[in-house]
Amino acid sequence: MGLMSLFRRKPMETRATGSGYTALVMASRASFIAGTAGMGELTATVQTAVSLWEAGLSLADVTGTDMLDRQTMALCARSLALRGEALFLIRDRLVPAIDWDLSTRDGQPRAYRCQIPEVGGGRGETVLAPEVLHFRIGCDPVTPWAGSAPLKRAQLSAELLGELETALRDVFRDAPLGSQIVPVPEGSADDMEALRQGFRGRRGAALVIEGVAQATAAGMNPNLGQKPDQLSPDLARTLADKMLTEAKGAILGAYGVLPGLMNEATTGPMVREAQRHLAQLVLQPIAGLMAEEATRKLGGAVAIDVVRPMQAFDHGGKARALATMVQAMAQAKEAGIDGAAMKDALQFIDWSD
Repeated sequence: MGLMSLFRRKPMETRATGSGYTALVMASRASFIAGTAGMGELTATVQTAVSLWEAGLSLADVTGTDMLDRQTMALCARSLALRGEALFLIRDRLVPAIDWDLSTRDGQPRAYRCQIPEVGGGRGETVLAPEVLHFRIGCDPVTPWAGSAPLKRAQLSAELLGELETALRDVFRDAPLGSQIVPVPEGSADDMEALRQGFRGRRGAALVIEGVAQATAAGMNPNLGQKPDQLSPDLARTLADKMLTEAKGAILGAYGVLPGLMNEATTGPMVREAQRHLAQLVLQPIAGLMAEEATRKLGGAVAIDVVRPMQAFDHGGKARALATMVQAMAQAKEAGIDGAAMKDALQFIDWSD
């Protein structure tokens, strides 16, 4: 009876946790990026925008803490750009988490169950909300504890860009570019075969030699109107170039990058304005959200400035602005304007700091 009971005993059942390997495989990267096929982030357009975010935030001036170093800021920028949120455990340094689930109260996170990356496999750790820095952008009122990436908010455009680049790749990989159907006088079977063999291995592998016998059978004069027939696809009629440009511009716009920055005819002023737009209206608000989260969790006032480091490109404009400011202050001193009146004037033109 004792031996039979061993075989009747039910084996211990082991289940994967919500933040384990099974959850990572099932969720996959496709749930964090745009497009049904998840091809959006594989395009050079998206990676260019992500690299601009990464470079801009890694350039930022961080005051009030040493934990947000340049490497951590770059990791945070890439995660925000592709996933819409980034989570770091607060230890003697910031430890990034690759996956997490959480519990909330009044819509605010209370505790996290995190998956920490390791060479031999991730490990799980449960922590309270004050023990993590959770940066997120594009939050929805329905799920204020979760962020969303720009690609996830523009899935149709991301899918269109992925489909266009995939289609163009397949055309240049599989289409008989440069191949032609060339009519030649009919000859013996051996001569025709030798002629066909002479074209093998060249660009346009589908090149076909057509004898005039086929044209005669079709009721045409074999000596008139004979010209090579092009097998290369006519991509101009598909408007693929125009649609690709529009799709790239839409994705760049979703990331806050002016499409004119990537225009072949762009000029220096346009480049400066595009970089200024990215710094002031896109990255600086994100840096402000990050600074607020760090201030709450790290116990000190943290400030992150992206605009000042990204203004180094405009030395001429800065020099002119400084000259104008010095001249205005000198004129104000001569006119006897100082104290509260001067402070109000500076605040009016946003020079109060």
